[in-house]
Order: sequence, then structure tokens, then C-alpha cells
Amino acid sequence: MSAADEGGGTLARRAGIVGAGTLTSRILGFARDAVVAAVFPAAATDLFFLVFTIPNALRMLLGEGAASAAVVPVFAELRATEGDAAARAYFQKISGAALLVLSLVTIAGVAAAPLLASLYATGYVEDPARFEPTVTLTRVVFPYIFFMGMAALGMGGLNALRHFAVPAFAPALLNVALIAAAFLLVGPATSLGLPAVGALALGALAGGVLQWLAQWPAMRRAGLLRAPSFDLAHPGVKKTLTLMIPMLAGFGVYQVNTMIGRSFLTFLPEGSQSFVYYGQRLVEIPQGMFALAIASAALPTLSELRAGGALDRLRALFERALRLNLFLAIPATVALVVLAEPIVAVAFGRGEFTREQVLATADSLRWQAAGVWAIASVRAVLPMFLAYQDTKSPVVASAANLLIFAPAAWLLMASFDHVGVAMALSAAGVAQLLTLLALLRRKVGRLGLTAVVHSAARSCAAAAAMGAAAWGITRLGAWERGGNDVVNVAVLGAAALAALVVYGGAARLLRSAELADIAEGLRRRARRPK
Repeated sequence: MSAADEGGGTLARRAGIVGAGTLTSRILGFARDAVVAAVFPAAATDLFFLVFTIPNALRMLLGEGAASAAVVPVFAELRATEGDAAARAYFQKISGAALLVLSLVTIAGVAAAPLLASLYATGYVEDPARFEPTVTLTRVVFPYIFFMGMAALGMGGLNALRHFAVPAFAPALLNVALIAAAFLLVGPATSLGLPAVGALALGALAGGVLQWLAQWPAMRRAGLLRAPSFDLAHPGVKKTLTLMIPMLAGFGVYQVNTMIGRSFLTFLPEGSQSFVYYGQRLVEIPQGMFALAIASAALPTLSELRAGGALDRLRALFERALRLNLFLAIPATVALVVLAEPIVAVAFGRGEFTREQVLATADSLRWQAAGVWAIASVRAVLPMFLAYQDTKSPVVASAANLLIFAPAAWLLMASFDHVGVAMALSAAGVAQLLTLLALLRRKVGRLGLTAVVHSAARSCAAAAAMGAAAWGITRLGAWERGGNDVVNVAVLGAAALAALVVYGGAARLLRSAELADIAEGLRRRARRPK
């Protein structure tokens, strides 16, 4: 099927493949966080989540950001204009460039660990008991960026060839490694002179290696697993690097934003890092399941339509993707707000995680969930800029995010502690989305947003009915008894099932076209030869 011929069912089916892999990873991530919360005290998890933020932030530029924003569009353009052989030769050369850059960044990051720790953990600088372990674990975990960067490059190449399954499922291996590390690597970590939570740093390194290696068989079958070639003069490599230059500015904005948030939290009571982190992890479940899935599935086709000049079909596919995104993001927003305390109690309410910590995390989750629809939509809008090979406009939108987040977080945390940071995250996400839509409207003209708004209104109505049903069922739970209570687990499961049924039924009554797109995608998937 050509890019021009693809419809909502095809997009939904491909997004479903990515979403299934991401769901697997998120479920394992859910289990991972539950294990970590039960095994390690809040002071220890504060430390690990802080140091793991640093290589994760770099991954956005040198890993996933580069793969989606610079590699996929160039690969798709070369494949459309010069053929498969030229595209694969380009991938071999961009792999060499990535190997060089990631190696240099890893070495520099290990060497600069004290500086990085002082920027991200300003509140710890005067406390050697917390600052020195922060520096040590930063050095241990930083090489994760090398393995994740190479894995993300493989993901970009496979996605450009429309092989979505392996890249979607490989990230689950990080969660497997971290779960195993919590049980198996505490002894080895302490024998190396690391704190007990250093076991998670070692697990993260193992997870990065596993994600990279897991893609090799699929890359070999696709003709992408070749020895890297160092040719920075290759036109495709030069174009990729040119596209990435504005991303450096965007990365700088993102890094400052992340750094400010983590630094602010080091001045707040113990556990604040963990409460915000666990909330972020929970809101990332729906975002990864559909927002990233839809964006990953749509980007190769959007890039091909743009390269072929089919601008009407390009705008139509974008509008369809945004409608589908909101059809899933709006109920996710409502569900996470309504079910915040039950979800946190069942997920984390055991072991070292106390009732007070459950309530603190639930408050963080509610306010971060309030912005899920906006942040998910940001991910749906970005592929349009990437299809146009415009990496400058997203920088402007990231700056808008920062301009809202930093002052809002500073003002709100004075009264609301870590919840104020959560509030600021959602407000900044809305600002970023509005900025992106304004810039995209200026670039491509009419976006079909009237149809998107009408669709979103139907989704809001269905989500309201869903939220009422779920809230009513949660009244049957005794959430102070935590996650080891069988009744609580059953009540949360019943509330989630009722939410799914009510939303689907209400959407059908309201004749939501996106429901038909999802059903069509499932039927096409079922008819595919085994």
C-alpha cells in the first residue's frame, strides 16, 4: 500500500502494533516501579531517579529525538528518490556518526559528573552525604546513553521501513533488567562500594545493552545491520546533522527545564523526587500506548507524502492522527484523575511505601494527569514539523514550555511543595501545544481543527460518563489498606473495566468516527496472513 492510499484503519493498525509493544513495556514498568517502591526507601529512590534523569534527558536528543526528527525523514526521502540501496547506505554512514558522537558524549558525561550533579541536585551540594553518592551513581549510569542512543537509531531505521514490532517491544527489556536488579544486584553493588540503590544503576546499563542487541536480528533481515562507516561528507549525513543543529537549541531548552524541575525538588521534603517521578511514570503509560504509537506510525507516511508533494493527503492524515490521539488521550486524562488514589494504592502501597506517600503521589498524579491530553497532542503534532524537516519551530514551542514551567513551579511549590511542580508541568504542556499549533497553522495553512474540536467534544462527553461510572465503583475500595488487599485490586480492576465499557459504549452512541477507525485497524490486523 502506498503512502497516499493509507487510511485511518492502516494508521490505527500500525499504531496498534507500536501501542501493544509500548503497553507491554509500560505494564512491566508498572511492575518495576512497584518493586522499586517496595524494596527501597524514598531517600534511596530519590537518589536513583535524580541521577537517571541525566542520561534520560540526553537520550531525547542523541537517541529518540535524532531517530525521529532527523533520521527517519532523511531515510524516507532517500528511499523515495534514490531507492532502497541508497537509503541503506545512508543508514550505514549515519550509524558511524552516531557511534562517534555517543562515545564522545559518554566519556564527557562520566568526566563531568560532579558538574552535572551540582546542576541537577543544587539542594544537595552542601550535604556531602547526599551529594557524593549522586556524583558516584551519575558516573555509573551515564553510559546508558550510549546503548540507548544506538538502540534508538536502530528503531528509527526499522520504523522508516515500516517494521514497528521489534522497536516497540525492545524497550520492555529495560524494565525486566531493573526488576531483576532490585532482587539480584544489591549485593554486587554494595561490594563495589556503591549504595544499595546502585543495583538499579547497574540494571539500567544491562537494560540498555539488551535493548540494543534485541534489534540486531530484525536489522539484519532489513539489511540495516552493517559495519558503521565514517563518512561525515555524505549528503544524507550532512543533512541529518544540519537538521539536528536546531535540535541542540531545543535540547538546551528541554535540559534546562528538566534541570530546573529536579533542582527545585531537591529543596523540598524527602520523597519529593519520587512522588513526582512515580506520577510521571503513570501518566507516561497512556502517552506511550497511543501518543507515541500514533506519532511513530504516522511519521514515515507523513514524510513520504511531503516528499511526494501530496499536501492535501498530508493534512488529511495529520487531522486523522490528531483526532485519534485525542479520542484516546481525553479518557486517559479523566481516568487518571478519577482513579489516582486507587491506582497509586494498588501499585505502590506496600513495603517501604507508606500511606502518606500514597496520598502524596496520588496528588502529584492528579495534577500531572490534567495535562495528559495536551502533552499527548504535542507528540501527535510534532511529526508534521519533522515531515517538513523543520526542527526549528519545535524549539520555539519548547521555549514556551520553559517560560511557563520555571516561574509557575517556583511560585506554586512555595504553597504546594511537589504538587506545585506537577501543576506547572501540566500548564507548560498546554502552552507548548498551543504554540505548536499556531506555528503549524502559519506553515501549512488550514489544519482541519474544526473537525478535531467536534471530535474532541464527543470524546469529552463520553469521558464524563466514563469518569462518573469509575468514581462510583471506587467508593467500594478501602485504599488505606494498600495494594496487598485483594478487594482493592478487584475494585480497581472493576472500575477500569467499567470505564472502558462505558467510554466505548458512549463513543458508539455519539458516533465517534475514531472508534470505527480502531475497529477497522483491528479487522485488518486479524485478516493478515500468519
